[in-house]
Amino acid sequence: MKQWMRPGRLALTVAGLGVAALVVKAVWFSPPPPPQVTSAAVERGDLEVSVLATGTINAFKLVSVGARATGEVKRLAVALGDKVKEGQLIAEIDALTQQNELRDAEASLRSAEALLTARRATLAQADLAAKRQRELASGDAGARADLETAEATLNTARADVESQQAIVAQARIKVDTARLNLGYAKVLAPMDGTVVAIVTEQGQTVNAAQTAPTIIKLARLDTMTIKARISEADVPRVKAGMPVHFSLLGDPDRRIEATLRAVEPGDTTLADATTATGSSTSGSSATASAIYYNGIFDVPNPDGTLRINMTAQATIVLAQAKATLSIPVAALGAREGKSDRYKVRVVGAEGRLEDRQVRIGLNNRVRAQVLEGLKEGEKVVTAEAAPLGAGAGASGEEHHPPPGR
Repeated sequence: MKQWMRPGRLALTVAGLGVAALVVKAVWFSPPPPPQVTSAAVERGDLEVSVLATGTINAFKLVSVGARATGEVKRLAVALGDKVKEGQLIAEIDALTQQNELRDAEASLRSAEALLTARRATLAQADLAAKRQRELASGDAGARADLETAEATLNTARADVESQQAIVAQARIKVDTARLNLGYAKVLAPMDGTVVAIVTEQGQTVNAAQTAPTIIKLARLDTMTIKARISEADVPRVKAGMPVHFSLLGDPDRRIEATLRAVEPGDTTLADATTATGSSTSGSSATASAIYYNGIFDVPNPDGTLRINMTAQATIVLAQAKATLSIPVAALGAREGKSDRYKVRVVGAEGRLEDRQVRIGLNNRVRAQVLEGLKEGEKVVTAEAAPLGAGAGASGEEHHPPPGR
């Protein structure tokens, strides 16, 4: 019985030693686990470098239609939102005063013309008298004094006619002016457009003696103009002709395309930056706030979706690439001098990491275009987890290999 149990104990001992050997190997001699990293795939898609700007939508052309006649607005012929044609009646102002002025001017003209007719008759009579005196003087039948008197009367008559002709001309000008002022009592549309504001209501009295009062505001809404505020840090890179796209706060998913028409040479506060004497404000106040410049672009508005003073979230495209490879900017490592080459870490087979050099093109600070060095679908490291035990020295702990290693 004892002889039989000895081989069994030996087998159990050998098995126990084998298990212990496996545990020791797994703990102290197994390869380290792959590093814990965050990675991202190399993707293909469109990439653009752009400048963001917030803009305000305005009418392509906005006109304040004013009255040039003084009086009560007897009739307002349009309503808010009406579409009008050039020359269409907008409003009528009480024209009684202008009508009286026209009648008075016409009466003065008729009086001046009648007096001119009389002056011409007097001239004809003086001319005949002068001729008779000349004939008598040629035959030594008349007195020299009579001839001189007739000549003087003739010259006076001619001067009176010329003076009265000037008076008639002045009277005609007054008639034309009075007729023009009477025409101002009818306010007409200066262009095709839409009534976007009613400033003066029917029944109000307007006074055009001091300033032209506005009756309505008329705008062309078939095309809208957007003024986008561009930061002074970005404006050197922005040029006319660059593509632009924008969206509305109420419809952020709709992308509207346009082309940058111009960048205003002065900043957005230039119109208000002069004092009463015409000099510019002090530098301290000018630098107290950020400086912006207006980038201007136009966009068709056939359906009237765009409205005055809407906010446009605009993107000015500086450069773009279609269907190109790109990686997150966080994956870029050290740059090789001032070249376009960077070092990245690629996740290889079985999670192994390898360093690779890539050539980068466009970089919009979120993603970078890969020109060479990577293939679509490969994974690049964007962040690495700190190794276990990092910072142990600070806590006073040390890690040593097992004895015999």
